[in-house]
Amino acid sequence: MKTSFVFLADGFEEVEALTSVDVMRRAGMPVVTVSINEDQVVTGAHGVQVVADSLYSDNDYSGAEWLVLPGGMPGATNLASHEDLCRQLVSQDECGGKVAAICASPSVVLAQLGILNGRTAVCYPGMEADVEGVKWGDSAVAVDDNIVTGNGPAAAAPFALQLVAQSCGAEVADQVAAGMLLS
Repeated sequence: MKTSFVFLADGFEEVEALTSVDVMRRAGMPVVTVSINEDQVVTGAHGVQVVADSLYSDNDYSGAEWLVLPGGMPGATNLASHEDLCRQLVSQDECGGKVAAICASPSVVLAQLGILNGRTAVCYPGMEADVEGVKWGDSAVAVDDNIVTGNGPAAAAPFALQLVAQSCGAEVADQVAAGMLLS
């Protein structure tokens, strides 16, 4: 199975990032956390420090299963300011690769890159107000072809389980959910 990458920037939403990593790893998916900082220590929006598995420059993203963006502020803004990451996200989408974003990241990162143009997506309520060209939904999680979006921290588990379902099948996602007492 291909490796998925979860990108961490100072100000990331801890619940969204770590739930995604945890759920995907429970499903047996290889997942690497990636710091876009100059070192591997990344501080979340609520002061939780995480040591990422790698730095951005350490990885080859060309064969990635998923590129995953947690939300949080200013985490999403920090992700959006990383030019190499933004180029990689556009490239991943252009070749039909899987991209996932939750909370502020769908509007602050993906929509600003044009990745969500004409697609259905969700984001943290209110973050969609100034974004045009996207069909904003009101569910917790939205799937549009190769793009999965989530609306916030409460959607972290359903969001992550959708990534598992897309890669490993609904049966594996259901098993992981049952093991976590989510179903």
